[in-house]
Order: sequence, then C-alpha cells, then structure tokens
Amino acid sequence: MSDRYSQVVNSPPGRFIAPRIGLPQPAKLERHAAGTPVVSGAVLAGSAPGGRLEKQVERLLGEIDAPRPEKSDSPVKALVFDATGITDSTELVELQRFFHPNVKRVQRSGRIVVLGAPPAGLPVRAATAQRALEGFTRSLAKEIGRGIAVQLVHVAEGAEAEIGSTLRFLLSPRSAYVSGQVIEVGAAVAKAPAIDWSQPLDGKIALVTGASRGIGEAIAETLHRDGAGLILLDVPALADDLAKVAKRLDAETIELDITEGDAPAAIAEQLSGGVDIVVHNAGVTKDRTIAKMPEERWSSLMEINLSSEERINDELLSRKLLRENGRIVCVSSMSGVAGNSGQTNYATSKAGVIGMVEALAPELAKQGATINAVAPGFIETQMTAKMPVTIREAGRRMNSMSQGGLPVDVAETIAWFASPASVGVTGNTVRVCGQSLLGA
Repeated sequence: MSDRYSQVVNSPPGRFIAPRIGLPQPAKLERHAAGTPVVSGAVLAGSAPGGRLEKQVERLLGEIDAPRPEKSDSPVKALVFDATGITDSTELVELQRFFHPNVKRVQRSGRIVVLGAPPAGLPVRAATAQRALEGFTRSLAKEIGRGIAVQLVHVAEGAEAEIGSTLRFLLSPRSAYVSGQVIEVGAAVAKAPAIDWSQPLDGKIALVTGASRGIGEAIAETLHRDGAGLILLDVPALADDLAKVAKRLDAETIELDITEGDAPAAIAEQLSGGVDIVVHNAGVTKDRTIAKMPEERWSSLMEINLSSEERINDELLSRKLLRENGRIVCVSSMSGVAGNSGQTNYATSKAGVIGMVEALAPELAKQGATINAVAPGFIETQMTAKMPVTIREAGRRMNSMSQGGLPVDVAETIAWFASPASVGVTGNTVRVCGQSLLGA
C-alpha cells in the first residue's frame, strides 16, 4: 500500500517545506537485499570500564567483515557500546562520554546497540544503573531520527558467547522497523550448530499458520529464502490463496480451522516426522467495546488467537514432535502491550500470547527449545488499507520512524528468532512497531 504522505514530504519541494512547518519526514528505511553485507558501513565499538563483552563484539565485527572508522570524525553506520561494566549511577556518565561526540556520525538508517546486564539479581546500585540504560536507549531512539534504530540488549552473565545471532540481526537492515526494544539474551538452551549464514534454516521444517496472505505470506517467503522447507496452514475458505503461495514456495499445505476439536491431532499427524519451527500467526480481530461484546464474539476470537495455539503446542510437545533446538514463535500485537479502545477481546488474547511465551520459555528450555513473540504495530497490509484515512495516518505517524512497517519487517524478526544460532534468545516479546509512541 502506497504511503503518499511520505512520498510528498520526501520529494524535492517536500524536503524544503516540511521542516519549515514542522511536518514529520519519514526516512526511507533500508531493508535487506540478497547479497548485501550485514552492515553496509563502518562500525564504532566502545565500552565502559569493566565491560565484559568487548572481545565478543570485536570477534563478531570481524566475522561480518565490518570496517572500522578511518578517522575520529568519519561517518559510521553503527555504534555498539558495552555498558555491562556500569555498576553505579555515577558511572552512567560513560554513556554521555561515548555518545555525545559520536551520535551525529551515524548515517541514515544506521544502528545503535547498547549492551547491558539484566538488572534482576544484581546488587542494588548495579541494578539501578543497569535499569537506567532503558530510559537512555528509548529516549535516544525517539530523538535521533533519520531511520536510525536504537536497542538495548541484556546479556546474562555466562551468555557472552550467545550474542552473535542477535547482533547480526540488530546491526543489519533486517531490523529496519525494530527500535526502542529491550532484548534478553541468556544461557544457551542447546549447542549452537555451525550454519551457513546465507541459508541459516537449511534442512529445517517450518509450520506457519495463517499463511495465505499478508504477514503470514511474508513469513513463509522469508523462511523459504533462509532455506526452510514449509508446511503452510490456513482455513479452507482461503485454500486458493494458500495454494498459490505454496506453489511459489514449493510448500506443503494444511487446510483446516485450528479451532476445531481435532485440529491439533490433525496437525500433529502431518508433522509426524517432526518440526523445527512453529510460527503461530493465524489471528483475527472482532472489534467492539466490552459493553457491546456478546459472548460468542469474545469466545470465537479467543479460540483463534490464543486457546488454539495452546492446544497445538500441547499436542506437538506431548508427542515430542518439536525437534532438538526447536523454535516456537508467536505473533502478538501492540494491542497486547498497550491495549486499545474497542479491542478488549483482541488485546486480551494478544496479551495472553505474551503470557504464554513467558510461562512456557523455562519449560521449553529444559527440552532444548525456545519460544518468543513479535508484537507488530502498524503494518501496511490489506487489513490496514481498509481503515479510515485518519486512523490509518495516525497509525503510520505515531512512532519514532513516522511511518508504517511492512510485512517483511515482522517476518525478518521471526527469522532471527527461528535461527538455529539464536540459542540464548527465549521468552522475549519484541515489538516491530518503529518504536510506537503508545506502550513503548
């Protein structure tokens, strides 16, 4: 769907007029293209005294052939700062010392990543200082503009070797619409295998529900690009659309309603050889205020968006069909984070998805598997194209990127979660929302 406002304000006359009258100017976001490097420019890394991730960062930058800045004032594509050594509020000045002279060097669609320690369990002053990093990164993301994304990554003690997959994603154009996020990297749930980073899912089998169009179709395309074999599921009413996607991606299909009582068993039968990745994308909206919400409208949505996912997980796990180093990825929503008027049923279901991820992560870790969720904000789809123009424009502009995201932005985040190398990433809900100004 075309964003005509962005086209106008980024035209030559628009670039002249917009800043003079205070109009937002959405930057054209760089997104991944085949054959491009992880990061297309110099990366400057820094560290507070006592940081424990400097060597791992340098090793990763070497692996991805990221050049270093030639001069102290030359442009950079990314900044990475290890703040794990900050153990007292008086040491937070290290943020100012690093970013003050360097932040203006970051190029359009650049990346900033701050690495910290999870505050929980630290001594009081250290926990206080590490929690403060969240205010810094989220504020920086809102003030820097130019399509630059800023993230905070909490790296648990002993998980230093597990940051590679996450840094690759956050430094790359694959994370174009992810900003202002706090990501947890913990102990590996399994041994990370050696992989071909151009085809990280080679040999893996992925189930994607709601795969016939929109975000589900983009997820299928992205996992296929990364080498996965696909089993695509959607309701019988969308069988024709599903078949077209499956033919293009050489995928198998399952046509059924996931709320039917025998659906989990039917899915398990088709996955009898095992599955590596399960993406719960199927979902609906049935908006109405709670005062006008009949029980059937509430219950039917809850069945599709949440309860069916629980039953499918139970069936696959009880039959031990999720393979070693397996992945479950769920699609939640910003409504599940911040709530939304007229969406009490939808927001309840999507908050429930987040709860399921948090509750199931420790159990899956014991089985060598992970579970995470994405929470999309305003994404340009057929559904959002039907919104009234005023609501649609508000959705596009009320984020730090001042624009809507694309289905591929959600898909790229899921592909990062799905990677066999993301062994230390579990229990996360990452918002794909351009840092929405609501709930962010």
